[in-house]
Amino acid sequence: MTHIVTLLVDLSLIIALARLLGAAALRLGQPPVIGEVVAGVLVLPLIITTAPGAALFPSAVRADLSVLANIGVALFMFLVGMELDTGTARRGGRMATWVALASVALPFGLGLLVATALADRHAPPGMRAGFLVFLAVAMAITAFPVLARILTDRDMHRTPVGSLALVSAAINDVLAWVLLAVAVALSDRGGQSPWLLALSIPYLAVMWWVVRPLLARIMPHDRALSPGRLAVVMASLLLSAAATEWIGLHLVFGAFLLGAVMPRNGVRELVHDRVAELNSVLLLPVFFIVAGLDIDLSTLGAGGLGALALILAAAIAGKFIGAYTAARCCGAPPRQAAVLGTLMNTRGLTELVVLSIGLQLGLLNQQVYTLMVIMALVTTAMAAPLLSLLYPQRARDEELRNFLLRPDSPAAKGAR
Repeated sequence: MTHIVTLLVDLSLIIALARLLGAAALRLGQPPVIGEVVAGVLVLPLIITTAPGAALFPSAVRADLSVLANIGVALFMFLVGMELDTGTARRGGRMATWVALASVALPFGLGLLVATALADRHAPPGMRAGFLVFLAVAMAITAFPVLARILTDRDMHRTPVGSLALVSAAINDVLAWVLLAVAVALSDRGGQSPWLLALSIPYLAVMWWVVRPLLARIMPHDRALSPGRLAVVMASLLLSAAATEWIGLHLVFGAFLLGAVMPRNGVRELVHDRVAELNSVLLLPVFFIVAGLDIDLSTLGAGGLGALALILAAAIAGKFIGAYTAARCCGAPPRQAAVLGTLMNTRGLTELVVLSIGLQLGLLNQQVYTLMVIMALVTTAMAAPLLSLLYPQRARDEELRNFLLRPDSPAAKGAR
């Protein structure tokens, strides 16, 4: 087969397998993204290790897939930025803020301890500080899109605990990406000049005070989303991603920031829906397989299993205990606090994006990357069964009913 024929066949195989395993995950009570991730990081890499699979995915095609994967990551981070509400901390109240802070601080601290224990064997030469901070940040991630999908699938997004989890995860996202930027800055990417990184400050100013008002004028609330306007958004997205890549940060920061400065109106929702549909069907499954090709389960000996147990314990306990303790101190009942701790443990696709950045920067070697991907899968997959145990349908219905009957609820105010 010619190169282009092989690429097209591979893309069709990736899409089909991602859809198939996504549907299977949904039938098992998991969000479809779990099946899509498993297809990319486990199933397809196993296929590629066989002789027919290696012929179907030659190195030249893998290079093309890597380019498509980077575009998919940029679009995903653009969508994450669009879903971010900069006013969430102000509206979320004291409990949401403290839950977010605690569910970042404790896993970050435990992550630093784990990273210190692993640094002598796994930290790259001359990049020990970057390795420590990066691994700690990876422990502190909560996947806002996956969490939102879980809440919607379980009809929890209208409950008080669901709303609180969404606000806490949004604040968590902001804190985690700021810390990740610090880790990337510490990585000394290819010896780039420090003055390039200093350009991040004027870049942020231009995005907030120039690009944001321009986008608001280009896409007013009362206008439809024409192909021309969508083209402006896509071109701006790619330029913003290119700018942060050139500065010395990763391209995901430029894509994320453009999403964050998009105008909050109906046109924004149309942009989100159009981009999300294409990205989830075509480009993100490609990212999953590119991420999966760097996983090597054969490196997991007795020492690797011990390190995996340490990583899982720190990641799960840090998120759960941090969120649970903060919620209880703010007056939440035990069940609600436990649900928050479980939800804040979902890492999903956002974690894979972060880990792929660490691998590209040389901050993570293949073994640590493999261990962290397994942690991301375990902490996301455990959310559904734990929620079924901690927050069954009857408890959900009772909480929603009590909330709607409160004198200060929207329903009660409407009745008056």
